[in-house]
Amino acid sequence: MDTICHIITKLELGGAQEVALHVVSHLDPTKYRAVLISGPGGLLTEEAQRLPHVEVTIVPALGRTIHPFADLVAFIQLTKLLRRVRPSIVHTHSSKAGILGRWAAWFADVPVIVHTIHGYGITPVQPRWLRHLLLMVERITGWITTQWIAVSQADIEKGRAWRLFRNNVLLVRPGIDPRPFQEGLVSTDRERLRRELGAEPGTRLIGTVACLKPQKAPEDFIEVAKLVTQSLPNIRFVLVGDGELRATIESMIVRHHLHDCVHLTGWRRDIPSVMHAFDVFLLTSHWEGLPRVLLEARVVGLPIVATNVGGADEVVVGEAIGELCQAGDINGLANTLIRILSSPVKPSEARRADPSLLPREFHISETVLQYERLYDRLLNPDHDGMTHRLAA
Repeated sequence: MDTICHIITKLELGGAQEVALHVVSHLDPTKYRAVLISGPGGLLTEEAQRLPHVEVTIVPALGRTIHPFADLVAFIQLTKLLRRVRPSIVHTHSSKAGILGRWAAWFADVPVIVHTIHGYGITPVQPRWLRHLLLMVERITGWITTQWIAVSQADIEKGRAWRLFRNNVLLVRPGIDPRPFQEGLVSTDRERLRRELGAEPGTRLIGTVACLKPQKAPEDFIEVAKLVTQSLPNIRFVLVGDGELRATIESMIVRHHLHDCVHLTGWRRDIPSVMHAFDVFLLTSHWEGLPRVLLEARVVGLPIVATNVGGADEVVVGEAIGELCQAGDINGLANTLIRILSSPVKPSEARRADPSLLPREFHISETVLQYERLYDRLLNPDHDGMTHRLAA
């Protein structure tokens, strides 16, 4: 039985983490021994430790922030752990675990090293010198990477432009299970939840689900809320999530006098229900891989207003699904929302996209299937080549 070891920096609530957890817990246990390695402190750690057929190990020194000494300690801990586990494949997720995990796998003589790009760790907010340094590190680490996986075509194009890889890259979407989002709420439950979120009858509810961190630009969400609520009555904005920028967002709400217009819920686990309570979905990210939350909003049938970053335009295809603006275009986002909300047709009645038509590539079951096929091909390259020759 082959051991597949996934490594991720932190098991917080987020798309990369949820995909990694789903994949390791749904690999065929008769074919694979599933191992998951993560840094400490994630909200999903206890959930991961309860997964059947998955061995979970927490590496204390593995953290998100760049810290040379702690990173060296984490690298040593990872290398020792991988030498003991002896996996056939190491599969890393996220930038920090992607660098440390791949090099630890190489020093531990792991035969196959796979990395999934859930959006790059090279971001617009970093100083130029740091972006160049990180790009150089990614290129060098690419030399020891057997297979790259991207979640969006946009990331493949960017990676090729940066000369990170050539042909050893595969597109595998970070799918979702659409079924919970296809189950609507009865009207009484929807109204109860809307009241809980601060929406009285007649109030339009614009919501997002996002970690409060620079990538998601929650400050832009508040600025958009300020402009929209100044122009239209009976509007409520809801931000579901939490994170390092919580205090900043709370200060902005006070400064802009938005107490009655913006509601912060913190993290919730009833996201399908919350989505059905919204009238419009807003995402203000400055960079992304492929935001799974847009897939969820698409299945619910919510009108989507989002920034055109990462693979957003690979999800929001056509006005029947939503509209995209440039990252940081607060006026553009606000004006698009105002136009949608000013329409004589209510947003909840204008859900023209058929939620059942979510392409198969965006289903999480397809994600697992593609990973298993990839693992089989990487572990049995001779058999794969013979299969192709026979098929020809």
